[in-house]
Amino acid sequence: MRRAWAVLVGVLAATGLVVVPVVTTVSGASGHPPIVRVRQGTSTNWSGYAAYGAPGSFQNVSATWTQPAVSCTSQNTYSSYWVGLDGYNTSTVEQIGTEADCSSGAPRYYSWYETYPRPSYFASVAVVPTHTYSASVTAGARGSYVLTLTDVTTGKSFGTSQKLNQARGASAEVVVEAPWSGGVLPLANYGTVGFTGSKANGVGIGTFPNVDPITMLNPYGMKSTPLPFTDTAKQNFTAKWSAS
Repeated sequence: MRRAWAVLVGVLAATGLVVVPVVTTVSGASGHPPIVRVRQGTSTNWSGYAAYGAPGSFQNVSATWTQPAVSCTSQNTYSSYWVGLDGYNTSTVEQIGTEADCSSGAPRYYSWYETYPRPSYFASVAVVPTHTYSASVTAGARGSYVLTLTDVTTGKSFGTSQKLNQARGASAEVVVEAPWSGGVLPLANYGTVGFTGSKANGVGIGTFPNVDPITMLNPYGMKSTPLPFTDTAKQNFTAKWSAS
């Protein structure tokens, strides 16, 4: 990932969130590119649910989750939890979420956003295991996007307005990811994470005619699996870690 400084100044009138004035690219971590597909419904880097369709099908995605604590060993491992538009059947991803990594045996937590293929940037919301986080990505006019993340436990919020002209709005996803740095990185042992209120265009992401559960694989088997929806609105599900 490239290291750089960026300045974002402004107010998101639609959400009432003030953009943090100075942010930096995520240091010592990795990017969050589109899905690396093995076959339909399986991937080496994503685990969760993705609804997909023609360009312009999706204008908004949102979900809430309780941040899991990762179990660390001497191996460096990584995990991201996010909502996004695009990336399942297109080459961009507009996304925001939280990170839980293990570095030299110690956990590291932070929040980030990315409009891939641009680099990831830190968000200003602190990430604490057991805290609840809510995130959304909303498309506007002429390739603009509003990305928000809120620590529901503390009320701390972050928002940013980004522009990505090549984005297509062809998918929406709620995902646990093994991030990328020259290849898919080992997935941190997050145990389980429950996503609630997982919506695309304001309705349950599981209600779309084209929606895939995505199982993350390594050469030896499953790494992370999304369990079936637990509610009739098809918004709530749990992802379960199996291997790094």
